[in-house]
Formats: sequence, structure tokens, C-alpha cells
Amino acid sequence: MLRKKTNGVARRSQRTGILSDVAEKSVDRRAFLRGSGLAIGGLAAISATGGFVTQASAQSAANNAVETVKSVCTHCSVGCTVVAEVTNGVWTGQEPGWDSPFNLGAHCAKGAAVREHAHGERRLKYPMKKEGGEWKRISWEQAIDEIGDGMMNIREESGPDSVYWLGSAKHNNEQAYLFRKFAAYWGTNNVDHQARICHSTTVAGVANTWGYGAMTNSYNDIHNSRAIFIIGGNPAEAHPVSLLHVLRAKEQNNAPLIVCDPRFTRTAAHADEYVRFRPGTDVALIWGILWHIFDNDWEDKEFIRTRVWGMDQIKEEVAKWNPEEVERVTGTPGSQLRRVARTMVNNRPGTVIWCMGGTQHTNGNNNTRAYCILQLALGNMGTSGGGTNIFRGHDNVQGATDLGVLSHTLPGYYGLSAGAWAHWARVWEEDADWLKGQFAVVKDADGKDKSLQNLTGIPVSRWIDGVLEDPENMDNPNKVRAMVLWGHAPNSQTRMKEMKTAMEQLDMLVVVDPYPTVSAVLHDRTDGVYLLPACTQFETRGSVTASNRSFQWRDKVVDPLFESLPDEVIMAKFANKFGWADRLFRNIEMEDEETPNVESITHEFNRGMWTIGYTGQSPDRIKKHMANQHTFDRTTLRANGGPADGDYYGLPWPSWGTAEMNHPGTPNLYDMSKRVSEGGLTFRARFGVERDGENLLAEGVASLDSDIQDGYPEFTMAMLHDLGWDKELTKAEWAAIQAIAAGEYVAEDHPLIDIANANLEDGETPDAIEAIWSSSGEAIGKINWKTDLSGGIQRVAIAHEMAPFGNAKARAVVWTFPDPIPVHREPLYTNRRDLVADYPTYEDRKFYRLPTMYASIQKQDFSKEYPMILTSGRLVEYEGGGDESRSNPWLAELQQDMFVEINTRDANNLGIRDGTQVWVEGPEGAKVKVMAMVTERVGEGVAFMPFHFGGHFEGADLRDKYPDGADPYVLGESTNTAQTYGYDSVTQMQETKATLCKIWTA
Repeated sequence: MLRKKTNGVARRSQRTGILSDVAEKSVDRRAFLRGSGLAIGGLAAISATGGFVTQASAQSAANNAVETVKSVCTHCSVGCTVVAEVTNGVWTGQEPGWDSPFNLGAHCAKGAAVREHAHGERRLKYPMKKEGGEWKRISWEQAIDEIGDGMMNIREESGPDSVYWLGSAKHNNEQAYLFRKFAAYWGTNNVDHQARICHSTTVAGVANTWGYGAMTNSYNDIHNSRAIFIIGGNPAEAHPVSLLHVLRAKEQNNAPLIVCDPRFTRTAAHADEYVRFRPGTDVALIWGILWHIFDNDWEDKEFIRTRVWGMDQIKEEVAKWNPEEVERVTGTPGSQLRRVARTMVNNRPGTVIWCMGGTQHTNGNNNTRAYCILQLALGNMGTSGGGTNIFRGHDNVQGATDLGVLSHTLPGYYGLSAGAWAHWARVWEEDADWLKGQFAVVKDADGKDKSLQNLTGIPVSRWIDGVLEDPENMDNPNKVRAMVLWGHAPNSQTRMKEMKTAMEQLDMLVVVDPYPTVSAVLHDRTDGVYLLPACTQFETRGSVTASNRSFQWRDKVVDPLFESLPDEVIMAKFANKFGWADRLFRNIEMEDEETPNVESITHEFNRGMWTIGYTGQSPDRIKKHMANQHTFDRTTLRANGGPADGDYYGLPWPSWGTAEMNHPGTPNLYDMSKRVSEGGLTFRARFGVERDGENLLAEGVASLDSDIQDGYPEFTMAMLHDLGWDKELTKAEWAAIQAIAAGEYVAEDHPLIDIANANLEDGETPDAIEAIWSSSGEAIGKINWKTDLSGGIQRVAIAHEMAPFGNAKARAVVWTFPDPIPVHREPLYTNRRDLVADYPTYEDRKFYRLPTMYASIQKQDFSKEYPMILTSGRLVEYEGGGDESRSNPWLAELQQDMFVEINTRDANNLGIRDGTQVWVEGPEGAKVKVMAMVTERVGEGVAFMPFHFGGHFEGADLRDKYPDGADPYVLGESTNTAQTYGYDSVTQMQETKATLCKIWTA
């Protein structure tokens, strides 16, 4: 499909001609080439420009001094540095960051074209509304007034949960944090973002195995891997620069690369071993590999004994998966899996890498836990070159997840309990009762009042059901009536035919984005739609968290273009309209009435996110790293001298304590070979200390130089007191801890103890400390490393080289999940009816406020009419929903047709020729018209479509529905129109990798 077309829509006359700019003598050859995206030189350059390039004069050079600004690519999560060249406020060219430890001077197609995202002429240029079926330009003041009035009316009539605030993985950390805080002040947990539909099952599975739900090592640490196992990921196209790190290990270590995927991808083309398996059978495949490991006693027994709980129960399940059964379910021969197992065993440490191929399933949490268990069995965790390395999709999907833009948590994964809300109320210095009063109250099953402040909201994967479902069947008091899609592409979600209906039933649809997205055209609404032009990330500043947990700082490249505004300014405008801006920004410095200071927002979340160590990364420290990238080692990521000497690049979280503690960050999670003060860690003790009479804490092992060389629970003030270490707290730390405790144990009308009065007098004695314990010990003892705003508990724990969160075993069995032990379950829409009885799905259930179907779908046999498995994935040219990248002429030129890959045998049986138009229909009746690509990439019975397209719907071209000049160059059908119902049993992740379809010629 990668063929160049000279007559495609990417060359429409609406574009300003690049060559016409050459005649302007103030534009020199270098600026022209950079501005045009032509990576050519010498005679080729003269040929490409028709010979009209002129030499820049000294006068023009002086008048057009080039300023360089360092930023970060806005596409995938690798975190590549972009060096923008700016002349007179105009972004004229770009270079990759040669000093960046992440991209090392490399760019992929998307990254090389980011300048066009900022300067692209297909952007929204001013606020618009749809009125009488026509798009009408309006002012920001009118937009905020009309939207705000409408939302407040809905809030008054139907409650705050009838407005859904959908956030973005494209927000920087500061905007993401402010967005979640904004939703809290509005009074709803109906807030979410893209992570729900890409890696929520990763976060749930990984966090419930060993403590944190994030990538454990880094792209760079893969250099140390002796084997690389990739399942359900295609980094060659999805995260191309990451492949450089994979190939480095392959070349310098002779590390075998094993790629498991139903489709032969561009990543698989680099593999030493390609394993094809049936979509939706990941658990069976992993158990098939583990069967050989356990059968031959190849597991790391000492690692399991000291650091893993529940592996015996896993062995019992794995014993059922002999090679014959694995082949029956997955289609993969047992002999090949024995070879894979032996390769992983003989080449340790090995890393396991996955992406959305493994997550987007009804049992996605089972898949991610199975991947983790494979690494635990091999002893590949907590070691350089090992780990589970999850390649996130969007540039700040890691950060936005960490900052709590989710319907089930607050920033830092604090959850929605009363204690979690109390913690953040203290951080915000907010009246907890006022905050609670913003939320709706409903009656529970016993007729008692229940605040929705503590109930998980509707996930983004199900917002359409929040509109369409009968309120009698929901825990949402009323239907969702207003939808705010803030930096979100709706064509990245399944069931688009029902989404169209939902959009048409809303009272109001608000889109905040640099580009209009499919939200502008999917529906047939004539009124009640607003398009608000947000800036790109290159027109503001702030931090962003790469997939490896490292922070980087984006400086502003250019001022906001057209009438676009930064997201934080738009939030401030709405907060002013709603009447609580003074509360929202109480502790955030304002540069003017509607411009929050970005660094001040960073400092605020630094004060509250103790759980994951988002506390040590002050703006100053992050900026220092960006300015001194050249001082960091390309493999270890540690600075070798220079201003950041000893730090790990980007201070990968956790960076414990306050910035003044100067913790270097944690490059590899759970690595006990390092001191905690130098980036070492144990497994987290978050699941208790005992289960069924068995010890959940580590057995006789601990991080380097730990004062306790054994397992221990998480740190609380009571634990400090028992150890006698509470005397190591400073006066200020004691004061802060007492103030927190006072809010919990004194009468409601008693003010918090003033810090000055709470300070111990000069010359304090142990008796003075004991006096405090005797007067308020019960309340003080409950304060722990997560709720101590002073950071004192963390500081003292680390002074003894101990992890604040304890030292426990990883748990291979998660007793709180629907499947404590990961098991294979057939997809809801499966063509293997012979396996349904043996491996059925779940019973229908209700969670995240909504009824969710499982067995009621699977019991119906759709396989006769819809015999083919349909899966989806990424292309190297486009990203996400594709609105930005398909609006970029340099990328649009590369891929102009939406297509379906179909195996040669299937195509011949169906009478389909390569390049012809075909219909692809899902079992729920929705269909798309696309081009056929006949290929051996997919196996017989499997079809693949990319998910970056939009702007066509069931054969109809919607180009005329876009605002003038804002339609992407390339349009096409969305695979998610034909994708079907199906949601993970823990997180409501959508199932896009294993549904059914039928295909016929159009």
C-alpha cells in the first residue's frame, strides 16, 4: 500500500504551494527545504525546486536569525526530542534531537512531519457552532457563554453526571491534572481518556501483580536484553524509533527476537522466530510456553520462592495446557512453543513487550497477567535487560493516566474512597464538604443516601450506553445529555453506528481539538454542536511522561495560531463561567485572569502524588535534564557528570520525596541490586501481609543495604514509631503530620493545628515526641507514606534504604479479579463454536454503572454468516484516529486508501482481487466499504484493518459535512464502524482484536 500518487487528494489546490514561497528572497535554501519537508540536498535539491533556490544574503540572514526550541514529538510514547527552528515567530524547520537518549537523532515519518501539525492549514481556526445545519463562526465569549449556560441547565435538571468530560492523552501533564481536578469541581467521575481503550487492562493486570501498572524498564534498557519476546505489538510501525533499541540488542547481544502475532507485521520481518496464533488466545499461548518450562524444571525456583506468591496455583492451571490442547486452541504447534521456551530459558535476562494486540480483549486483564507470570517464572523481573515493557500509544497517555484522567481514580491512582478524596482536598486546601456537595446523591439498595463521589464513573468505552441505556438499568441518575470530547478521536472506539445515534440524541456535543475530528461529521445533527480550537502542544509548554516513566519538558515553539487557545486557558474560561475558578486555582499562580502558570500546576501535583513518586520532578529539575541531554548515558540513562550528575534521564517515577531530596529517579522498577536512594526497589506490599495463612512479604531478600533484610509492610507512622525512627522526622515534618491527623481525630468544628503551634520547641526530647503519641497516637499512626504531605515518612524510609511501599512478593494469583488465575475464554464473537463449552465467557454483569453483556452474546452463533476473524492495528504513517496525521500533506501522500488485508486463499474463494472495493460487515450489521489488499500477512480466516481512518460512513463520503477548509486530506471508513460489542471484565477495555466479519465485493 506504500505507493506514491501524484494526483491524490494530498495535492489539492487548497494547499498553499510550497514552490511559490521560493521566489521570496528572504527564504534561504535551508529554511525552504526544512519548511517543505524535503530531506534532500545538492543537485537533487535544485532539481526538486526547479532551480530557483537563491543564496541568502548577509542582510536576510541577519534579519532572520534562527532560534532553536527543544520540544517533544506529539505522537507515540517513545518521547523523541524535536528541535524546532523558529524565525520571526514562524516555525521554519526542524531537526531530530541528536542528544536525546531516546531517539539519538532519529525520527519516524510522523515525527519528521510534526511541524505541519502546528502550521497545518486544515486546523480549526476559530470557534464554530452548527446552526440550522450550517457551520457558523462565533467568538470565544459566545461559545463559553452558550456552552456554559447549556451545561448548567443540564446540571440543574439532571445532575452533574449528565455531562461527560472526556479528556485526552494529548494533554501535557499539567493540563491532564487540571482536567481531572476540573471534573472533580464540576462534581462528576464521568471523566476518562484514551488509556481506557488502549492499556487499561495493562495497568490493572500489571499493578495487581507487583504494585505499579507501568512499563518496568525502558527502551534503552532493552540494549541489555539477551532475548526479546514481543506479543500483540508492532513497534516497527507503531513506535518506529523504539525498534532501534530492540535491534541494538539483537545485533550487539545476538539476542533472539521472538514475535507472536496473528499477522506477519513489519516487526515480525525482523524476527528470529515468528509465532502465528489465532486472535484472542494469548493466555493459551503463554500457558503453552510455560508448560514446557515447568515440565522441564526450567523455572527460576529461588526467585519464585523468595519473591512470588501463588505460582503453585499457576502450575496447576498450566498443567492442563499440554501441546495438543494448545495447538487445538491457538493453532500454534507445540514443537514451536518448546523451541520458544528453550530460547527464553537459555537467553536470560529476556524482556517481554506488548501493546494493544494483547490488551483489547474481553479477558485482556488475563492476557497482561499471563505475560507477567511468564517473566516471574523465568526470574526476569527487577533486572536490567528483563522486565515487562509496555509500549504506550500516545505521547502522554502514560502521564494522563498517572494524573488520574480516569473514571475510577484520582491523580496518582488514589482511587475514589473517602480517604483518597480527603487527601486531595488537603492538597487543594479545599473544604471537603463543599467538594462532596458538588456530587449527586442517590439511594442505594437499602434506601440509604450514597454519594456518587465514591462511585466509579462511566468509562469512555461505554459513553454511548450512558446516552442510550434506560436509566433504570444504570447507576447513573440520568442519561448523559452533553458530551465534551476534549482531544479525543471518536473513530478510535467501537460500535460507531450506535455512536452516531448517541451523538444525535445528545442535547449538546462539544469538541475541543486542534482539528475537527470525526465528531464533527459522524452524526446528522443540525444544531447543538460546538467546535473549539485548542492549540497543539507546540503552542504551550509543560511536562510529558514517556512510556518508560521519564519526564520531559516541552518549551513553547510558537505563539497560538489563528484563534486557538491552550487547553489550560480554555479550562480557566469554563471555570470562570461556572463560578469556582477562585477555588480551582486557589494555589495555582495565574499569569492573568484566564492563564494559569504551567509550572505552578506542576508544583501542585508534586505536592500530592506521593503514591507513584511524582513529587521529585520539579520543573527546574526536568528543564535541567532537557538542557543537558548530552550528559546522559545512552543505555543506563544516568548522567555522567554535568549539572544533573547521578540522575536518571527524565527522573523516571518514582522520584521519591521532595525535589530537595534529589532522588535520581527509578530506571528499572523492582531492581533490588541498587539502593533505594539510587533508584532500586522491591515489589510493592499493597495486598496485605498474609493470605490464607501464607506470607505475602518477601522471604529473606531486600534491596541493597536495606536496614531490614527481609520482607516488610508499607511504611506508616505507627511503623516508624515501632522502629524508633519517628525521632528522625524534622520539626516541620512532625507539624505537617500532626495537622493531617488533627483533621481526622478532632471535632468537626476544630480547626487544623497551626503548623507554627504544632512545631516542637527547640531542644525537643524523646519525651516530647512520646507526649504527642500519647495524646493523638491513634490518628498519627494511620498517616502513611501516601498521605504524608511533608514527605517525611518517605525521607526516613529511604535514609534506611527501604522502599516506602514495603517489600513483598509479586502475586501470580489476583483473588480480587473475576479470574484470580488467568484463564483462556473464547471471544464473545467466536467462530470456534467447538471451544465455547470448554472455555466460555463470563456471565452478564453490571459494573462501571452499566449492565455489560457477555454470555448473552456468546451463546448466539454468528459464525456461519460471519466466518472470518476481524482484527485491527496501526500503520507507520498515521496515528490514533488519524485526524492530525491525515491532515498532514507529507503523511497523507504516503497512504491514501483505507483497506482490509485478506489472505490469498480467502480472496480467491470469495472472488476478490487485489485493489478492488469490498464490503466488510460485522455481526451487529454495520459495514464499511474499503479497498482489498490480498496478502499472506494475515493467515487464512483472518482479516485486518488499520484504525486511523474516518470521514466515510457505510459507503458514504462525509467530506461535505466538515467546516470549510478543515477536512483532512485523506478520508476513509473506520474499522470501528464494523467492530462489535465486547468489554474487559475488569476495566471495560473494548475488544477490537477478535471479532467476526464477512467480506464480499462491492
